[in-house]
This record gives sequence, structure tokens and C-alpha cells, in this order.
Amino acid sequence: MSDGQKYYYDTQFNRRIPYSSGQQIKRSLIDSLCSEIKQTPSPTTFLFDVTKQKELKEGEVYGTCDPTYADQLFGGWMKAAKGGKDRTLKRRSPLSISAMRALHPLLAGTYTENASFDRSDRPNNLVIVRDEKGNELEDDEIVAFLEGKDRSLSRKWIPDNKRATGLFVSDIAIDLRRLFSVSVNSFEPEMSDSTIEKLRSEGWIDSENVFGKCLVAPKPLREEWIKGLAKALIDWKITSNQARTFSLMDTLAISISDNANLIAGSIRAKLSEEDSDKANPIIDESLKGVSTFITLQAGGFIQTKGETYDALEKAEAHLIQLLSDFDYENQ
Repeated sequence: MSDGQKYYYDTQFNRRIPYSSGQQIKRSLIDSLCSEIKQTPSPTTFLFDVTKQKELKEGEVYGTCDPTYADQLFGGWMKAAKGGKDRTLKRRSPLSISAMRALHPLLAGTYTENASFDRSDRPNNLVIVRDEKGNELEDDEIVAFLEGKDRSLSRKWIPDNKRATGLFVSDIAIDLRRLFSVSVNSFEPEMSDSTIEKLRSEGWIDSENVFGKCLVAPKPLREEWIKGLAKALIDWKITSNQARTFSLMDTLAISISDNANLIAGSIRAKLSEEDSDKANPIIDESLKGVSTFITLQAGGFIQTKGETYDALEKAEAHLIQLLSDFDYENQ
């Protein structure tokens, strides 16, 4: 990462390509999901150890390992106790999220701009000016120092701030077998016995899938969270502070399929036959087995014919239908 923007180097085209990690996307998606279903994210337990020198030392960080929280059920968890006295609890997320990367190395890049952190409109700012010895100056000393200087103390100048621009794509795979199912395998535990009993008392259903015995979320909860998940997948927003310099453009197209190879081919780029330093973005609207939804904005960047004003709403409805049709209780 350089100047706040992550990037990788493409050796074929000799370019630095900006990207946003899958973990950043996952965090932003989960935030959107919790907001949509109006549920506070699960609490986190921070452990600290007091050393012999009476200082605090960083310890483990625990999640709740409780699938009644949507961010835990869809995001997964890991709890490994210090000393190995308690069993490790681990659930892998049923969502596999790729990095947001350039559609093609020739279709993305970075540029620099001068930015400012401006709070000059707020009268309650606290300004501290220190002399060369680190001592704070009094207000009258600051006023005297600023005489003859055109300088604001409520703005910070940020020169050469890097920004990303171009066409970007990200892939998300959903494992429907585990989306609403949590394993109760005692040899590779995902939950404690007390959590399992609590889920059963709240209506979670005993079932079995390819991974063994499991508990499945009750149907009313599935219906509510499927709508929230579909909305978050289609309309998530970057909220991670690590992604503050990644300017995401509007969504141009979404492809949904159960065939990963077709997904990769439905939204792609192709080198120009006339100029090897130019790539043309392509949205393939005729691939069988793929449902592609194209927004109106896509026409400004890509040659398309099927763009519609309600493309994202149609994609969300299609995703809800696919997630609802799966038989979670009888796999």
C-alpha cells in the first residue's frame, strides 16, 4: 500500500493496479446487512493480561460464536482460548468474497490530487500550538505569531493524495449448503453446547447435510435475513476506514449464475485488435445459464443494449428467489 491506496503490480502490462481487499468488501457488506435487518452487530470480547511489571498486554479477541447474530452466521467466527484448555470454535463464512480488482489492467489506474481536512466551519475546535521545546502557546501568543501569515489552524493540507479510477469487478460465491446451517459436529465444533441448546429452544431445526448433523435457522428468520442479505449483496457501500481512498463508481452490471466460469465470461474485457495498449470492456448479454442485469449508467462506458432503469431491483428480486428456493431443511 502506498499513500493510503492498496495496489498490485501487473507484470504483463507494467502497471500498478489499485484494488480493495475481499476483507474490506466483506466488512462493508456485513455492515449494510445489519443496517438493513435493523440488528446491532454482535459484541466482541477483548482480553488483556497484566504483566509482572503491572502493564497491560494484548490478549485474544473473541466473537460471540452465536449464529443468532447475522454478522456471525454469514461472516463466520474463530475462538481459540489461550492455553488450549477449551475447545477451539470455528465456522467458515458461507460467503467467499474476492478482492475488488480492475476489470482489466488497462482499464484502471491511480491519480493524485491535493485534498484538505477542513473543519473551519466549526467554532468549537481545539487548537494547540507548541513551541520548539514542546510547550503550549497561549492564545495571545498564537495570535501574535499568526500576524502577517495567511494560515488557517482548522484545516490540514493533504498533498499528493492517491485515488483509484477505472472499471472494477468483484466476485462473491454463496455456499447455500452452509448459509443457514450450523454444524453440531462435536469433533470439529462450531458452537458450544450451551449455544446449541439455546438455538434449539429458539426453534432452530435439527437436520443433516453433506457436512454432517447441523442446526438450520427457522423459516421466518431465513425469510427476513434473505431479503437483508440480497439487499446488502446488491447495494453494499464501502464503510471500512481502510478503503477511504477507493472511490467506488456506480454499479454498471451484475451477473448471477451457479456456473463460475460463465460468471467470469459474462463481464470481461478484450484487447483491441487495432491497439494492443487498449482494452474494451464487454458485457455478454446472451450467455445461457447467466442472468445479467445492466444499469443505465453502463451505456456511458460499455456498448450494451439491455440496460434498464430498474436493473438493480430486478437483480435483488432474482437473488431473493434463488436463495428462497433452496431446501435448507432437507438437503
